[in-house]
Amino acid sequence: MSDRSIVVISAGLSQPSSSRLLADRLADATVTELAARGITAHVETVELRDVAHEVVNMTLSGFASGPLKDVIEKVTAADGVIAVTPIFSASYSGLFKSFMDILDKDALVGRPVLVGATGGTGRHSLALEYALRPLFAYLRADVAGTAVFAATDDWADGGGDDVNPLPNRIRRAGRELAEMVADREPSAPVGLYDAVPSFDQLLGGA
Repeated sequence: MSDRSIVVISAGLSQPSSSRLLADRLADATVTELAARGITAHVETVELRDVAHEVVNMTLSGFASGPLKDVIEKVTAADGVIAVTPIFSASYSGLFKSFMDILDKDALVGRPVLVGATGGTGRHSLALEYALRPLFAYLRADVAGTAVFAATDDWADGGGDDVNPLPNRIRRAGRELAEMVADREPSAPVGLYDAVPSFDQLLGGA
């Protein structure tokens, strides 16, 4: 039985948050589908609220410090990524975007990514297609075809949409990510000095 690593990124601001709840459900679905394929998945969950100050510091300084460095290394080394953000003002949260901005431009190239979002009403669901999917396409990630949005009503009545309830969407998305992860060779472990900038990078390529 082979192993894969799944990193879950939750940009929820409260604790607990609906974004974390959706992220956990998506991770469980992915792990179940990978197990059905004879693959053991190791899941690590990152709460961006816990490294929010470090994200701001790196935005200003260009250097990752403390726990943020470990978070970036985990994301870079993952076989698959699940990214979930709350929707504010018709787009992803500022914290979520700030974290994506500090990742190396090649960090997610070809990496299977499952995106999800939460919001007060289903009106925000289109943000998955006009905001999140283009963001990860720009980063050249391999984004799963099914993106999952969960509105407040989805948690209250077990699914909201009578035709395609939330649990069904979660299972389908987990299956798609599991298939993508299973079809790839396991990611190589991150080297001790992989995250250290080169002299060229420090000098701006001069």
